[in-house]
Amino acid sequence: MCGVTGLMLGDPEATTAAIELHESLYYLQHASQDAAGISVCNGGRVYQRKGLGMAQKVFSEFDGFALLEQLPGAFGIAHVRYPTAGTSSASEAQPLYVNSPFGLSISVNGNLINPDYLREFLDSEARRHINSDSDSELLLNVFAHSLNELGKARVNVDDIFASLRDVYAKCQGAYACTAMVTGFGILGFRDANGIRPLCFGSRPSQTLPGAKDYFLASESVALRQLGFTDIIDIKPGQAVFCQKNGTVHFRQIVEPKSYTPDVFEYVYLARPDSCIDGISVHRSRQNMGVKLAKKMREVLTEKEIAEIDVVIPVPETSNTAAATLASCLDRPYSNAFVKNRYANFSFVFRTFILPGQEARKKGIRRKLSPIESEFDGKAICIVDDSIVRGNTSREIVQMAREAGATRVYVVSCSPEIMNQHIYGIDLADPDELVAYNRTTEQVAENIQADKVIFQSLDDLKAACVEAAGEGSEVKEFEVGVFSGKYITEVPDGYFEHISQLRGKNKKRKTPNCSEAMLIANGGVVNMAPGQNGAQGNGTRNGVMSPSYREDIK
Repeated sequence: MCGVTGLMLGDPEATTAAIELHESLYYLQHASQDAAGISVCNGGRVYQRKGLGMAQKVFSEFDGFALLEQLPGAFGIAHVRYPTAGTSSASEAQPLYVNSPFGLSISVNGNLINPDYLREFLDSEARRHINSDSDSELLLNVFAHSLNELGKARVNVDDIFASLRDVYAKCQGAYACTAMVTGFGILGFRDANGIRPLCFGSRPSQTLPGAKDYFLASESVALRQLGFTDIIDIKPGQAVFCQKNGTVHFRQIVEPKSYTPDVFEYVYLARPDSCIDGISVHRSRQNMGVKLAKKMREVLTEKEIAEIDVVIPVPETSNTAAATLASCLDRPYSNAFVKNRYANFSFVFRTFILPGQEARKKGIRRKLSPIESEFDGKAICIVDDSIVRGNTSREIVQMAREAGATRVYVVSCSPEIMNQHIYGIDLADPDELVAYNRTTEQVAENIQADKVIFQSLDDLKAACVEAAGEGSEVKEFEVGVFSGKYITEVPDGYFEHISQLRGKNKKRKTPNCSEAMLIANGGVVNMAPGQNGAQGNGTRNGVMSPSYREDIK
């Protein structure tokens, strides 16, 4: 649940790549709010800025001139980060860098499920030191080791692609990556099942007639808003390398094992104005509303449906499905929950990670408030994208009742979540999931709703397939969080591993500071907070403030 981008400007003399990489982060900020970073290359040097917090916070003191001065370069990569279990320290903000061989930087969206094997391999065979819990650092070092084994002083495109085969052979899980080889070019590649998204586009160079700029991003909206066209999806097991001379190389590194994007991209993660693997996110959510209306007619009587006074979405990912559902049921629709858009971003958190029920309750009410006239004396249908722990849903139901609602139905765009998400979303252990070992009636009782209605898994998948444009190859999806059947094999002990990391992360107290650094000649020069425009991030009067994440309901 991270966002990655990569840019190669067609003009080799340009120094403005950081400007547009910085801009791209705001188009992907919805996916990840914990950290942000940019690495660019100018000649043989890498310039990097990264830190904890949203992009606005990490780059708060950077106007256009400061970006050009401190991050000059014609190509680079960027990242916004939502950490998986156990990885929330500033040192793990991306892009990550290793100086040997060739100076490699990487940004990763996804999660590896065989970290124990990779750590053992890197320690005992590759002799490479790993300094964090980040599985992205493992992937980077597997790639670096494979390149190093070539024994070359200079690398070529075929070497890059050949070394990627080792990554695919050793790294199990989901990943879509942008990488940079210092002085040479940028690379994009995607796991062999296509679980995490990655797309590629081009546009005419703005400074060199006849040349082209190339861009990689997690979602198409970032390319389109920056003026890139001819957008294509990188296929499962495929890589693309853009040389600084403007040459672009595509290569199928391994045969696809499947073409199964994570269905959560369409339910919750992606922006509605994105298209992922040929499937319109907006259209898929409209279809979810149609199919939910059909499901409601199967569960409720016509009298109960007729008595629904208003359909209300939990903003914002469920807005589209809720509006369509209301239309199909011929019931009024209202945006009766108001989302707090104007509070300081530091205090509007994702709530499923907040410590303690009271903190979660306050976090939810800080984010949402009801328009009481839309609830008072009414039977309401609340539409949400998903129900995970149930904390958010329970509090929303309580707010509706306090505002005067006489009956509350809760409808979920996704099926019951009864399993861990292992490919990049840190949800919860199974026994913390409200639907785990509970019937639908028991879930309704738990969140204090009159009834709860879940989308069926078949309908959810059909809603996405039916939203596919001409030429889309996607027919199935990664749905392990609902079914317990994951698209990759899960190594023995992995679920215990992520549970342990969650416990470790809850106990850990980490510094929350930005980093601005110049990486050159194999060394790292850190700029202390306050020097050269770098400021402390997340501190107030010397006291560290925690970094929180918002609930996936």
